[in-house]
Amino acid sequence: MREFARLYAALDETTATNRKLAALQAYFASAAPQDAAWAVYFLAGGKPRQAVPTKLLRQFAMEYAGLEEWLFDECYHAVGDLAETIAHILPPPRHPSEIGLADWIELGIAPLRGASPEAVRAALFSYWDQLDARERFLLIKLIGGGFRVGVSRLLVTRALSAIAGLDSKLIAQRLMGWTDGGVSPTAAGYLQLIAAHTPQEHAQRGGQPYPFFLAHQLEREPATLGALDDWQIEWKYDGMRAQLVRREGQTWLWSRGEDLITERFPELAVLRLPDGVVLDGEILIWHGDAAPAPFADLQKRMGRKQVSARLLGELPAVLVAYDLLELDGRDLRSTPQAERRRLLEQLIASLPGAPQLRLSPLIVADSWAQLAQIRTESRARGVEGMMLKARDAHYGVGRTKNVGTWWKWKIDPYSVDAVLIYAQAGHGRRASLYTDYTFAVWDEQRTLVPFAKAYSGLTDAEITQVDQAIRKTTIEKFGPVRSVTPSMVFEIGFEGIASSPRHKSGVAVRFPRILRRREDKSIEEADTLASLKNLLAAP
Repeated sequence: MREFARLYAALDETTATNRKLAALQAYFASAAPQDAAWAVYFLAGGKPRQAVPTKLLRQFAMEYAGLEEWLFDECYHAVGDLAETIAHILPPPRHPSEIGLADWIELGIAPLRGASPEAVRAALFSYWDQLDARERFLLIKLIGGGFRVGVSRLLVTRALSAIAGLDSKLIAQRLMGWTDGGVSPTAAGYLQLIAAHTPQEHAQRGGQPYPFFLAHQLEREPATLGALDDWQIEWKYDGMRAQLVRREGQTWLWSRGEDLITERFPELAVLRLPDGVVLDGEILIWHGDAAPAPFADLQKRMGRKQVSARLLGELPAVLVAYDLLELDGRDLRSTPQAERRRLLEQLIASLPGAPQLRLSPLIVADSWAQLAQIRTESRARGVEGMMLKARDAHYGVGRTKNVGTWWKWKIDPYSVDAVLIYAQAGHGRRASLYTDYTFAVWDEQRTLVPFAKAYSGLTDAEITQVDQAIRKTTIEKFGPVRSVTPSMVFEIGFEGIASSPRHKSGVAVRFPRILRRREDKSIEEADTLASLKNLLAAP
């Protein structure tokens, strides 16, 4: 645990890629395989399940430290993070431990799930007596399910490839499915992850998907990309990216987040694909020939492992296929985009009719100007814009340009001017600053109604200015959240909007972000809930 805690601190204390990479390599070079296996799981994006409710963590920490609740709350308000607060208030350990990360996860944390409060109390007291502040912080993050670390999966891949002396693309392939919560990391699995390549490896993948190829946001005029004929143009759907894998007579459906979601979309699992086929595409809710349903409808299916017949009928899922990664067991990722598209069209044309499988249509235009005009139809079609794919591009790993490029040419976001009413401290190097904000618009009674939370879009300098204003205008404190006197207006952008009875405003916005601070506007000039709801019917 000690070495992983040091690694976590090293990654959290720097934004320099080379320093993060060096820290990762140093850790994996010396870590025991069983500990390295769990480290890869967490660093690659695996999420720990909450083992102990927050209420019990607070209660037992106060008891162990001998603090009154008011004093604990004051510490919490000053720090802004529960794990960090607990780590600092506890007395020094009396019996330091050399137990490794794997044993802490499997023998320490796992038994806490479902245990009685008395058993949890005894265990926590014992654990806290063995760990220093840095290790306690990490332990509480893992116990509470709040572990996050500022390192990309690509950086983890690079570190492992350097340790193993293997191509990073091979490591990326082996990592697919590693963070699926249904399988626990093991020492044997880690050793296989960094083992030498064998000719039999490709045929032994089972249901393993390929690393997803990701697009870049197009920030310039598309005409600067060159001849239109060099690009394959498709609609950009607002759905759930997925790979459908068919091998050895079985079907697996994987999300981009590497969750195995076959059971959540049984209508896709029964597609009669030939063996040795892997499709890349987008899962959508789609009724007949109409436009695809809003993402909010898809969300009703995404979290359900058991899907009723009624839900299958009301919210039918389709896979819009736009790439073919494997055919007859042959890896096609090094085949040019145009040829993969031709093979995809042939494959789908050869299959028996299946309404739950659709071929992503190509968009044809005579010029970039005509394409821009067609793009204005995006919202009416229920899409986010267009995808521009180089016809000679190979299928890469992650967001890269070394084998070709995909661009996402999205339509301009919706935007409204809103008032900041709540703020919460950030995490990591921003834990001492208020960086997470709640925004509101005016209702008919001229009351500010919250409608969105956002934390991205401001520079460090702007965050510092806003943080100072928040501290000066705080009205109340609710745990880590501050209620402030309405005084600041921001332009908030978002990709989509849908009705939502679960929200006080009656609407839910998709991917909200801060576009800019509107110092030229008073709070009275902020937008209204009526103008926000008018966007529901906007084309």
